[in-house]
Amino acid sequence: MPNTDYSARHLSVLEGLEAVRKRPGMYIGSTDSRGLMHCLWEIIDNSVDEALAGHGNQIGIVLHSDHSVTVVDHARGIPVDVEPKTGLTGVEVVFTKLHAGGKFGSGSYAASGGLHGVGASVVNALSARLDVEVDRDGKTYKMSFRRGEPGNFDDSKGVSADSPFKPFENESSLEVIGKVANGVTGTRVRYWSDQQIFIKDANFAIDELLARARQTAFLVPGLELSIDDQRSAEPVQHKFKFDGGITEFVDYLAKDAALTSTWRLAGAASFTETVPVLNEQGNMESREVERSCAVEVALRWGTGYDTELKSFVNIIATPKGGTHTAGFEQALIKAIRAQVDANARKLKLGNDKLEKEDIMAGLTAVVTVRLAEPQFEGQTKEVLGTPAVRNIVANVISKELTNRLTSAKRDDKSQSALLLEKVVAEMKSRISARTHKETQRRKNALESSSLPTKLVDCRTQETDVSELFIVEGDSALGTAKLARDSEYQALLPIRGKILNVQKASVSDMLSNNECASIIQVLGAGSGRSFELEAARYGKVILMSDADVDGAHIRTLLLTLFFRYMRPLVEAGRVFAAVPPLHRVVIINAGSKANDTVYTYSQAELEAVLAKLKTQGKRYQEPIQRYKGLGEMDADQLAETTMDRSVRTLRRVRVEDAEAAEKMFELLMGNDVAPRRDFIIDNADDFDIERVDA
Repeated sequence: MPNTDYSARHLSVLEGLEAVRKRPGMYIGSTDSRGLMHCLWEIIDNSVDEALAGHGNQIGIVLHSDHSVTVVDHARGIPVDVEPKTGLTGVEVVFTKLHAGGKFGSGSYAASGGLHGVGASVVNALSARLDVEVDRDGKTYKMSFRRGEPGNFDDSKGVSADSPFKPFENESSLEVIGKVANGVTGTRVRYWSDQQIFIKDANFAIDELLARARQTAFLVPGLELSIDDQRSAEPVQHKFKFDGGITEFVDYLAKDAALTSTWRLAGAASFTETVPVLNEQGNMESREVERSCAVEVALRWGTGYDTELKSFVNIIATPKGGTHTAGFEQALIKAIRAQVDANARKLKLGNDKLEKEDIMAGLTAVVTVRLAEPQFEGQTKEVLGTPAVRNIVANVISKELTNRLTSAKRDDKSQSALLLEKVVAEMKSRISARTHKETQRRKNALESSSLPTKLVDCRTQETDVSELFIVEGDSALGTAKLARDSEYQALLPIRGKILNVQKASVSDMLSNNECASIIQVLGAGSGRSFELEAARYGKVILMSDADVDGAHIRTLLLTLFFRYMRPLVEAGRVFAAVPPLHRVVIINAGSKANDTVYTYSQAELEAVLAKLKTQGKRYQEPIQRYKGLGEMDADQLAETTMDRSVRTLRRVRVEDAEAAEKMFELLMGNDVAPRRDFIIDNADDFDIERVDA
């Protein structure tokens, strides 16, 4: 909505800012919560740039209950002297002039996050009110703006965006509101986002703010960021400070067990680029400028297959990558392919070729570059566009990574060998999964099936109604064959306890007969190549004995599904059968047939027996105790465990994937010490009655 109350004096300023108000999406991406957060980070990044340049090591962010936000730093403070070309103070220039600030011409900042010089002025243009206070030269200065126009607010009834406002008419004034001790400097900015611009539901996302603050603290070692959320009845405070760099960041990001330690690769190079520069006559002219680009990368491979790659330019995240990530990936692939080819015989490579996804599997990496005036694609700075950066990053990574992979040090040699084995195993897994996907579809009656011979398949071709029972042992399989409905229930027996895939490599998992059979029968691949839509059965039901060994087998199977076929678990298509523990035959008087009651725990059995005693009813002794599924008759297994109309199934859910993954790693992973501590800490709470009950 155009503003009509601007004074003539500010027309030149507001012509630029009015363009921001008319098309805010060009500057902040959107007018929802994402755009609101972008504005906040434009202000915070200015303070971070000061810290990056060595000025100030504390930044405070306060989310107020009136939807305003304050950003405080203890850096040098915005200049308050008059800028000769405009005749305005530095504060007014920064907050009203587009493309004006200390980040042009590489004078004040060698590398910075707020790079286009429009951040503060854009936030000002999109704010119903903005107040800035500067501590400098022993004084505290203040200036206020309403939708970009400087003036004074009447706060006699309280500080608010709706306070009466009077714009400056003849000249702006930077008000002195107090004194500070010599040497005390800093800037405080408080602003109220304009409800005319942002949608009604736009709000500051605290989780996103915390994640970004933590990320910034990792990228600027020693910088403390505090966040004070006062929007609720009980204010919440958070503080982040890390003395480590991106190595510590990678260790934080990595969720799987480490295959290699975290490697730090760094280097720098210069390049020239032609840039337009304002000459003394006020005209733009092209000049060749020499730039320096510093590259720093931390990376490690883990035992998992998910990839976590974060990239930054001068501590600003580039979630959509750019020339720096392209150079990184190019060098990574080239260096590892060269080492795999050099060890092809040892690794049994064959004629297959490594792909990018094989090398990136299990990789956690942070890629950072620092350079003056990088070119971004758009003000939102999500993609780096400086062309020369690609080759610089590629050369640094190629050299440093090759040195690491060919190092004669014992640790480096062993880790490099593990890495090369992993990427080759990932390649073989991908090829194997693709082969399975192409060949292991349902076969019609005229085709020969290549599915495992021990699979007892069902007749239906409809995935939605079909069920695959994974059965413990051949004896249980024999009973289940008679108990099942062959129209839609398939059976796959497994022999004892399968491989613990949380500890094993991908190649070990694929070479394990039981694991390979399960993946082959489901026909949807595994790991990164798993396709939920390709699964041959609507439900997968784990049917093991109701004892400790059965529970162990069920846990191992769930570990396999969780790690390599997680979408199946997340879709709620994995179940655990609930077979009974006891069978109680109630003796009826006369010729009436006896009744049968099944119980599923010792406590339930005792309750049933107590009830029968109260009712004066007799039951057959001894009570049958099922030690395994094979001890049940077919009709008993059907009516308790397999018949859809009467059975009970437990759906396996993943309410919190990260928490579940941590628990699987704790209970089933390689690291013994945390598991021992967990057992010791919880020993007192363990109920011995639950064992084998």
